[in-house]
Amino acid sequence: MNETKPFTAAPAPVPDKTPAVRPAGPESAGRLRVAELLQRQGVLAVLLTVVIAASFVYPTFASLDNARGVTIQASFLAVVALGMTLVIITGGIDLSVGSVFALGGVLAAWASQYGFLAALLLPLVVCGGIGLLNGLLIARGNMAPFIVTLATLLGARGLLLALTDEGATTYLVPKDSAFGELGQGSVWGFGYPIVIALVLFGAGGLVLQRTSFGQTLFAVGGSSDAATLMGLPVARTKILVYTLSGLLAGLAGALNAARLSSGVTIVGVGMELDAISAVVIGGTLLVGGAGSISGTLWGVLLLAVIQNLINQIGSLNSSYQSVVSGGFLIVVVVAQRYLARSRRST
Repeated sequence: MNETKPFTAAPAPVPDKTPAVRPAGPESAGRLRVAELLQRQGVLAVLLTVVIAASFVYPTFASLDNARGVTIQASFLAVVALGMTLVIITGGIDLSVGSVFALGGVLAAWASQYGFLAALLLPLVVCGGIGLLNGLLIARGNMAPFIVTLATLLGARGLLLALTDEGATTYLVPKDSAFGELGQGSVWGFGYPIVIALVLFGAGGLVLQRTSFGQTLFAVGGSSDAATLMGLPVARTKILVYTLSGLLAGLAGALNAARLSSGVTIVGVGMELDAISAVVIGGTLLVGGAGSISGTLWGVLLLAVIQNLINQIGSLNSSYQSVVSGGFLIVVVVAQRYLARSRRST
């Protein structure tokens, strides 16, 4: 006997309400590339515009002697800002670099009586140690970078005052010493500090873009927790970048002491703010995860050109540099937010 099964209708298919993801068209891809280019190299366009305009208004601005003066003054800030760039890319901040810069100069001038190596190594060891302390407290102690580096800012400045009897003693670099030549010598008319800064920036660019360490910096800055889950050495990376920041600040201070033939105690005040401004103007995001070495270089040069233009005008004092730099910083931060929003919308 054949059993007849009842007929059951198949369930109606449920419509898929998930919106279709359309690939980015050429217009969206083009806007994304433009936004990325402006974020990274927009400051270069501003720098070139300012330089060209100033060359027409002030004929002495375009002279070779003026270019040498601008670049030699910018070289010390550039070395400090290079270390600051690495720190900010990881999502941190280093407020101690100004005091470390001044301390490095005093240590180098004092040690110059014992020879070239002593004058160069002492500030590197001490300032690198301060950077290492910053990194350990931030990475291993889970302390806020702002608080830690503010404390070492005060500590480095206090150590400087203790070494110089509250600033009453100024250590001089011996005349005709090899260390003094490091700050005052030149290659093709451009001082050694300029050459050293350019070499360091070239090496920094290669490390950031061509090595796994550089990619780790971006990953840590993008999301420290995600980088940890990926198995990246987050703590070690943070310790290293803060140590490098201290080393570079100490090196810049030593070069400045060699340039001035003395360990001036009043330098470096507010230098951390100038370094942060140059880095942010150069396109590095304060929240971390994005930035470039070349952008920082253009940012440093832009600040130096602004200062030089104020000197060219003559009727304005140096305080106007802070006003103009602050204006540039506000414009850049607003532009970065707009560009980031544009990139997300594409």
